[in-house]
Amino acid sequence: MKKNIALVMGGFSGEHDISIASGNQVYGQLDHTKYNVYKIVINREDWYWEQDGKHLPVDRGDFTVTDNGSKVRFDLAFIIIHGNPGENGVLQGYFDMLGVKYTTCGFYTSALTFQKGYCNPVVKSFGIVKVAESILLYQEPQDLSFFTLEYPVFVKPAAGGSSVATTKVKSAEQLLPAIREAFTEDHAVLVEECIVGREFDCGVFRKADGEKLVFPITEIIPKGGHEFFDYEAKYQGFSNEVTPAECPESISKHIQEVSSQLYDLLGCKGIVRFDYIHDTAKDELYFLEVNTIPGQSAESIVPKQAKAMGITPAELYEMSIQAALA
Repeated sequence: MKKNIALVMGGFSGEHDISIASGNQVYGQLDHTKYNVYKIVINREDWYWEQDGKHLPVDRGDFTVTDNGSKVRFDLAFIIIHGNPGENGVLQGYFDMLGVKYTTCGFYTSALTFQKGYCNPVVKSFGIVKVAESILLYQEPQDLSFFTLEYPVFVKPAAGGSSVATTKVKSAEQLLPAIREAFTEDHAVLVEECIVGREFDCGVFRKADGEKLVFPITEIIPKGGHEFFDYEAKYQGFSNEVTPAECPESISKHIQEVSSQLYDLLGCKGIVRFDYIHDTAKDELYFLEVNTIPGQSAESIVPKQAKAMGITPAELYEMSIQAALA
């Protein structure tokens, strides 16, 4: 019997379109002779199964769809929603209650790692990597009396991704407008010390047999006037992404070792990507964030890292399904 796979994409955040691109990429790589793959799109207005241009409703009471009068139940949810509600634990809790298996980290890990203001102190407590100083805000400040950091700083939604509503702030005049913009994406905002250095990413995945794959690292090099890896740099070609990164082997191995440890210490499952800044002047590695549902579009980093290991996207997604079903 072919297993029914719900490929869950979309979401409620500014990463909705990126999720759809990732979902379509995964859909094209899955083995349709082995699985019945259903594109399930989630947005604030509706949940639906997209088939041949038609939108058929999802029963949220039991996460099923009806196909020609027959109710379809899913053996697995392949979650490819970046941001809310796929990456913050909300869908994971929902699927846990329904007894539906899924391809990502569990509820607790997803909720913790998605909120940078909570995750950063936990990562810092492990003592294996540095974390930038930051201030977590839950409401817009009326003045700058709260500010204790030195410029420049990054202002970002505490729970968000793809650098949506993220600003590099160089002066006091820019700070409050940047905070206001970040609050449009989330109820909490992180004001974070700017670490100058080279940005590196590293993917990690544990297979069904327990073997852990730590992918070659990627260096992100913004270009075209972009000072950091913002939304345009990520998705509109304003960056060079070098895989494997051209850096000393000692740096590469250190990043892979830290990523492997964080994967276990944070209780991660599925395909996860860890992001860092290496302060070249001080030769110190700083943790940036965890992406528990990293992008899987044609331009995304993790598929390129897997390819550098000799793993095709189709093989990576098949391994992800088998690990989740194990």
